[in-house]
Amino acid sequence: MTPPPSFSEALRFWVKLGFISFGGPAGQIAIMHRELVERRGWISEERFLHALNYCMVLPGPEAQQLATYIGWLLHRTAGALVAGGFFVLPSIFILLALSYVYMAYGSMPAVAAVLAGIKPVVVAIVVEAVVKISRRALKRRSHYAIAAAAFVAIYVLHVPFPLIVVLAAAIGLALPAAPAAAPGAAEAPLPPHARPDARRAARTLAVGLALWALPLALVALRFGWDSLYARVYRFFSGAALVTFGGAYAVLAYVTQVATTSYGWLSQAQAMDGLALAETTPGPLIMVLQFVGFIAGWNQPQGLTPAASALLAALLTTWATFLPCFLFILVGGPYIEQVRGNRSVAAALSGVTAAVVGVVLNLALVFGAAVIWHDGGPDWRAALLTVAACVALFRFHVDVLWVILAGAVLGLLLA
Repeated sequence: MTPPPSFSEALRFWVKLGFISFGGPAGQIAIMHRELVERRGWISEERFLHALNYCMVLPGPEAQQLATYIGWLLHRTAGALVAGGFFVLPSIFILLALSYVYMAYGSMPAVAAVLAGIKPVVVAIVVEAVVKISRRALKRRSHYAIAAAAFVAIYVLHVPFPLIVVLAAAIGLALPAAPAAAPGAAEAPLPPHARPDARRAARTLAVGLALWALPLALVALRFGWDSLYARVYRFFSGAALVTFGGAYAVLAYVTQVATTSYGWLSQAQAMDGLALAETTPGPLIMVLQFVGFIAGWNQPQGLTPAASALLAALLTTWATFLPCFLFILVGGPYIEQVRGNRSVAAALSGVTAAVVGVVLNLALVFGAAVIWHDGGPDWRAALLTVAACVALFRFHVDVLWVILAGAVLGLLLA
């Protein structure tokens, strides 16, 4: 392994990564592996995989948390903040701009045509996600049963996603344990700052809780505890703690609540947000920022629609990503203590199986919104979805190129 990089050298890489991290979690993890392990040698293969295992255990975007963890491993808390922060920052500003264009000019024929071409592609991307997650998660008959039960629970019975997560974990824990995995090769020792320290963890947690409480207090004082902005902040703070299974799973939960219980946006708008998020670098969970933006735009409370949308979007983003840093800075050293624990692995396998059913629900809900209009099928959208599926499954075309092709076809067909 090469010597650790200087902070400025690492900073330049994290800034670059924020602008090139397309391709979803798999593509983002592949970029980091190629750049950090194979090309630069800043971290060993064993430590990279160990860090990835940490992040797969946690709720939240695993690729962003992996960048945060590696930055922390290399340069302590400052490294974590710049690595995780710059992974997200470019997508924050790009998606804010796209969200404004969508709300201010979305009725323009050209913009509507581009979105009409992208949305069928997004349906195909979600279908691909169902297939990929199921291949990884459904290893036993009991996992198939959990996935089917989760689908029925959320699609038919409208059971809240957090309750599905808890029940799936309990069922996984109650099932007979899988055979223990063979021991792996010896890993490089952790640096001193990455070992458990109760005092340091307590200090970090206290700072994190203060950073979480401050925006809520300011919003409550200015607009009221029951204002839209306080409700948005509380809701997405809770969602951040149950985002097992990635953006598609949490979007299914957020769509279920935001379109029905709160009435913040429509299912069609949620679909448009996913389409926009797919075109930006950074974690796909940025789609939640779009949900917050639309909620603020549609329900301004003494502000202009644009100012209200900006405030709600930034509150959503802060509530979504602040826990990601705390999970690493506080919990990272302790997660190693339970890694390999068969009970923990069994509970997580139940959650992962349930995610398959939840994401299948998302595919059906969004697919119906895109392909079925006014009581009849939209054959143009259906054909674009099939073509995108062929490109992704048969020819393994990069997601970004499929999205761009969908946008061009949407313009041409219009």
